[in-house]
Amino acid sequence: MNHSTARGALELGALGVVFGDIGTSPLYTVQTVFSPSDPHRVSVTTEHVYGVISLIFWAVVTIVTVTYVLLVMRADNDGEGGIMALITLIRRFSAPTKRRTAVLLALLGVFGASLFFGDSMITPAISVLSAIEGVQVAAPSVGAIVLPVTAVIIIGLFLLQRLGTSVVGRLFGPVMALWFAVIGAWGIRGIASNPAILKALSPTYAITFLFGHFGSAFFSLAAVVLAVTGAEALYADMGHFGRGPITRSWLFLVFPACILNYLGQGALILSRPADVSNPFYLLAPGWAEIPMVILAAAATVIASQAVISGAFSLTQQAAQIGYLPRLRIDHTSEEQYGQIYVPWINWALLAAVLALVFTFRTSTALAYAYGVAVTGTITISTLLFFYIARSQWKKPLWLTVLGAGVLITIDLLFLAANLTKLPHGAWLPLAIGIGVFTVLTTWQKGRALVSRQRALDEGPLREFIDGLHERHPPLPRVPGTAIFLNRGKDTAPLALRANVEHNHVLHDNVIILAIAPLNVPHVPEAERLTVDDLGYKRDRIYHVTAHFGYMDVPSVPALLPLIRKQRPEGPLPGTQISYFLSTIEIRKGDTPGLSVWRKRLFIATARLTADAAEYFKLPRDRTVIMGSRIEL
Repeated sequence: MNHSTARGALELGALGVVFGDIGTSPLYTVQTVFSPSDPHRVSVTTEHVYGVISLIFWAVVTIVTVTYVLLVMRADNDGEGGIMALITLIRRFSAPTKRRTAVLLALLGVFGASLFFGDSMITPAISVLSAIEGVQVAAPSVGAIVLPVTAVIIIGLFLLQRLGTSVVGRLFGPVMALWFAVIGAWGIRGIASNPAILKALSPTYAITFLFGHFGSAFFSLAAVVLAVTGAEALYADMGHFGRGPITRSWLFLVFPACILNYLGQGALILSRPADVSNPFYLLAPGWAEIPMVILAAAATVIASQAVISGAFSLTQQAAQIGYLPRLRIDHTSEEQYGQIYVPWINWALLAAVLALVFTFRTSTALAYAYGVAVTGTITISTLLFFYIARSQWKKPLWLTVLGAGVLITIDLLFLAANLTKLPHGAWLPLAIGIGVFTVLTTWQKGRALVSRQRALDEGPLREFIDGLHERHPPLPRVPGTAIFLNRGKDTAPLALRANVEHNHVLHDNVIILAIAPLNVPHVPEAERLTVDDLGYKRDRIYHVTAHFGYMDVPSVPALLPLIRKQRPEGPLPGTQISYFLSTIEIRKGDTPGLSVWRKRLFIATARLTADAAEYFKLPRDRTVIMGSRIEL
């Protein structure tokens, strides 16, 4: 595949995964602003229509194009995006003198990531509901099918996730290309009927509306922000397709199509104010209403994909930097590192999305809950980015303060407007965010406490090996090879220590094996192993580090032929090989650092950890699991 073909495939895949959320915002944004059920409804007047469309246009420009596409997406962690990438950069490169600031900003970032999980639950619900509700425009009598059809579509979407985002992108990319072409065409059709709406592109209309009618304009921001939902997903999904394809797809297709459609809806409302009830569908000609419902249903399924795959990326990064346990993660592409599937998160999101659909029942009711998660995450991401720009990239202070001041002020204005919806459902994403934040920070703190205690129990590896050589008489050796899996090279495996202290024997051959994952698809066999004799060349005890790429199956038995070749003392015996795993049973104790309820939460979260024997393909009949207890 040549370079241009590969680039085109990535851009088409990005359309099918990344832009569904933001690309389907025209379905409900304008309708929600003028919705009669909104307690802060904006009245339909010529001045208000111009002001709202102008606000939508400039919100998309400043938040999506400037903040995310041009600025924030430049801050990546080895190609990975999302707010967790910002947290990692802050933690990794902050100077010791700014450690406290870095910790506080990292905690703020974790809360932003927690809000994104709330977004991942609300987006599929509101997107699919808004599309299926279009059936009521063409045939009001069939409104009863909206909820069951929505549920069936959502279940089908989550069943597709196991195929991986590369396959999903190839399936959905052409659909989204058609979607953007069609909504852009209907937008042009609406603009042609009332070209005066183009005046709304001037920022004077947004400013006049905001400051001249502040009461209406401020509350309208809670709905206007729906036009930028999915901005964080662009960043979170950067690891799936790369910054270049996402930027090009946005600037040359997605952005123009969405703005044309918003302008067309504004022109329609100016001409026929009664059509404000559902301007998106009524913008299309009558013959196209049913086809548009079908296309919108497909597009909103794809819209959900953006935040679902973003949630997978966020989960992987959270586990890598110690905020979640090691979950089962399936890599689904050899070409792109970030294309993953996380089963546990997939099914948890499905349950949450269905609960939201049947609780709120309409997209308008869900829209009130939507904005807080989006604006909270955007505000935090912007703040973290400018901190990195100043502290790590050494950008001029005046430029950093000016840029941050303008963009964060805009973000805070949107956030404040959405907080007025707290009694009407906005409490939900905040509750979800607080809950997820509690889990993440509890795991991070509890893991640090357990790791510290485990390191004390294991003791230094070199000191342990030296102690074996100082024993008189030496320990008896029993036939066979024992492979002890270990976390690294610094400490002795608990299972090995227990075998020596309680059984008072060593196997003829002892291998201490550490698995080191790398951010490449495959590691050649010649580079797979690093062998260390731990200072003693003939004691038949040595440490092996096995390097695996993210697409390599981390099979320990498959390493044996390589170990036989590289073993300093000759080939290993082919039989009598046993595998030893060290497991930790965590019990609630009196260790300071966590309250009693957080200790219980940590212990419950620990049960989600993927089974190590299954993960490393160990044969059950030759695997010995030796446990140790740590009181937290």
